[in-house]
Amino acid sequence: MSKKNGPLDWLKNLWSEGNKADPSRKKNNKLYYVLILVLVGAALMIISDFWKAGEEKNATTAMKEMEAGADEEEAFGRKKDLNEDGMKALENQYENQLKEALEQIVGVYDVTVVVNVEATAKTVLEKNLTLKNQTTVEEDKEGGTRKIEDQSTEDQLVLIKEGDKEVPIVLETRKPEVKGVLVVAGGAENIQIKKWIVESVTRGLDVPSHKVAVMPKKSKGDS
Repeated sequence: MSKKNGPLDWLKNLWSEGNKADPSRKKNNKLYYVLILVLVGAALMIISDFWKAGEEKNATTAMKEMEAGADEEEAFGRKKDLNEDGMKALENQYENQLKEALEQIVGVYDVTVVVNVEATAKTVLEKNLTLKNQTTVEEDKEGGTRKIEDQSTEDQLVLIKEGDKEVPIVLETRKPEVKGVLVVAGGAENIQIKKWIVESVTRGLDVPSHKVAVMPKKSKGDS
């Protein structure tokens, strides 16, 4: 069986042949051997550097992606908190205003108000409205004609330049709509007073009466 030569067997052969040759050739073979070892070592160092550089690049990329994801999550969390804070502040404002106003009504006292609003405000953007008219005249087999008119509208957002980007023009920002109002008040067991409370809330917050619930508050002696 023939032996398989290893990757450095040819160097061993070169060394043994050099030992059998004349002294001058033996010296040259030693120099060749040293030179080849130096080249192999340099090649291994270069490969190692490339490998380390690739690993460092992958690690840096992974870190950047993780940081970007964390920043995005943090920004989204802040945005959500701001929306919730703004919504809560608006609800508190409505509740305090209604409580103060309702307690000025004759026969109404010890008022508690709960207001729920939509999560977000509504933004009205400026748009260009285009009206298109198309008239088609058709002729039937009997020689008669009929006119068909088709109308269509097309709207397009109006954009303006802000720095290096385009943004829409905001005409107005409407407050979040009120979803429901609960009023618990002393004196609300009286039908007339209850009507006054409902009318005050519907007019004050511009909400329909079916979104307003008015309940009488129990007295201190009630269990």
